[in-house]
Amino acid sequence: MKITFLGAGSTVFVRNVIGDCMCTDALKDSEIALYDIDAERLEDSRIILEALNKNINENRSQIRTYLGVKNRKAALKDAIFVVNAIQVGGYDPCTITDFEIPKKYGLRQTIADTLGIGGIMRGLRTIPVMAEFARDMEEVCPDALLLNYTNPMAILTGYMNRYTKIKTVGLCHSVQVCSETLLKSLGLEDKLEGRKELIAGINHMAWLLKIHDKDGNDLYPTIKERAAKKNAEEKHHDMVRFEYINTLGYYCTESSEHNAEYNPFFIKSKYPELIDDYNIPLDEYPRRCIDQIANWKKEKENILADGKITHERSKEYASYIMEAVVTGKPYAIGGNVVNTGLIDNLPADACVEVPCLVDQKGITPCHIGKLPVQLAAMNMSNINTQLLTIEAAVTKDRQHIYQAAMMDPHTGGELSIKDIKKMCDELIAAHGEYMTDYQ
Repeated sequence: MKITFLGAGSTVFVRNVIGDCMCTDALKDSEIALYDIDAERLEDSRIILEALNKNINENRSQIRTYLGVKNRKAALKDAIFVVNAIQVGGYDPCTITDFEIPKKYGLRQTIADTLGIGGIMRGLRTIPVMAEFARDMEEVCPDALLLNYTNPMAILTGYMNRYTKIKTVGLCHSVQVCSETLLKSLGLEDKLEGRKELIAGINHMAWLLKIHDKDGNDLYPTIKERAAKKNAEEKHHDMVRFEYINTLGYYCTESSEHNAEYNPFFIKSKYPELIDDYNIPLDEYPRRCIDQIANWKKEKENILADGKITHERSKEYASYIMEAVVTGKPYAIGGNVVNTGLIDNLPADACVEVPCLVDQKGITPCHIGKLPVQLAAMNMSNINTQLLTIEAAVTKDRQHIYQAAMMDPHTGGELSIKDIKKMCDELIAAHGEYMTDYQ
């Protein structure tokens, strides 16, 4: 069985996903194909995985590396599972550009990888690469299951499922830790064991619709009381999502620093005090990138730890999905798929995040019904931009880029149409070779 990892230069993440596979009996004897366009990072990943394979897997996996576009088909050939974790354009120049140009227009961001003008640009420069992946896969591994971890999740997974023949599910870390994070932050650790929950919506804004303790008691009344008290009495890192609980009635999956930029309510030039009131970390993603780059050499040394590197299976969905498909042992995930009648009050073209059952038949998403109307409205404000970004990528029409930015809640709430168009033009020009379809 062959597992191909696209973007294998994401060394820590490839270590977690492939390390998980090496901890899984059904996957231990796999052929692992590592693909990247960065020779140094690809070699780092190979060294680390070879050490893991020796230390925890008796060298049962075969690890091969494939560098550059010319070797991509070979990396993909006969793969059963393909994991995608690419970042087109990297931190320098593209992430820097996505933050610095909007800042000139007074548009501040926190993460800028999922929605907002940064998410739009990231989606537009990533879709052409994903389209190339799809063409190669249709030729050399047409039945493979693509596990997409790359952001903007809904835009990329939506594109792959609507415009290619590749079976694709989008996977995010936030679903697994949503309720655990919430309960721990409110001093409700005793409610963790045996809890039951339901989460659905869109990526990074899927809603914790229900949460009950092991005895079937609804935990939301206590959660609402404690969340309101905590926001009123102290500064903390999750104030935006706690405001969601207070105002919308529900908590959502992804962090407050992400959600601060998915709406027009918190980052407002007219009300700069809101940044402090809600403890919003502007320019957070560039800071993380700088830290990661600066710390990588030391992190690499720590990971290898004199050859004693080891690994325990993580909460990442990838290995559990592969195991379920290979063995037929069912597993439940929160997956990103096209809305084939799953959430009644969101459009059919939308990419939604819903509970899914995984077994030998693949990914089977579950019907949710209607979301509470206020939650569907919040999701739609993001879906509009996601669908228009996909439309721009498919039609190559710059007008759709303008429209995607205009419909983005944060961008449209801050800038005039004239400045939105001017900003988009400047970003397209600055991204150069990554935006050749729109020059």
